[in-house]
Amino acid sequence: MEFNEKLQQLRTGKNLTQEQLAEQLYVSRTAISKWESGKGYPNIESLKCISKFFSVTIDELLSGEELITLAETENNSNVKRIYNIISGIIDVLAVALIVLPIYGEPQGSQFYHVNLLSNTHLPDLDIGIHWAVFLFIIGLGIARIAFICFEKELLHNIISKVSIATGAVAICLFAAAREPYATILLFLFFAVKIFLLLQQSRTK
Repeated sequence: MEFNEKLQQLRTGKNLTQEQLAEQLYVSRTAISKWESGKGYPNIESLKCISKFFSVTIDELLSGEELITLAETENNSNVKRIYNIISGIIDVLAVALIVLPIYGEPQGSQFYHVNLLSNTHLPDLDIGIHWAVFLFIIGLGIARIAFICFEKELLHNIISKVSIATGAVAICLFAAAREPYATILLFLFFAVKIFLLLQQSRTK
């Protein structure tokens, strides 16, 4: 008997609905439905809760092959989580574009490099655009990390796409504004995020 059939049998044996079991295990009803339909397995923590709630061993719940599948799934999930966290941190690192002296400012016959906070050469509109772009990217990074921590996968995926699109637009914007150092840094951030995305796609 497969895990999904065993879980369904255990649940009905206690006269519980999927929603009632979900409340006992502190998961969503959708998760219970997914497990019982054979479309996935619970993570290790949920599996321990199921084992304790029904007073059965994990070996009784899962066959050897299912345990291997679960371990592989858990490992891949952890790898993807790490990639996502790193990608979110890269967005937060856009703060470097505010504090690093990467903007040229002419002072008489000399040409100095200053950070965005000290730049008085750029027009107010340009300064405003710079701040808006950087703060938006930083905000996306914080949101991505938060969604990972709270396991909001759908929201994280949406924000990730917005982050990639924003990075591409920012590169074009700063290249057009002839800000070489900011453009290079943005391109490096963008390249690393694309690399991480490709690594995730290779993780089944």
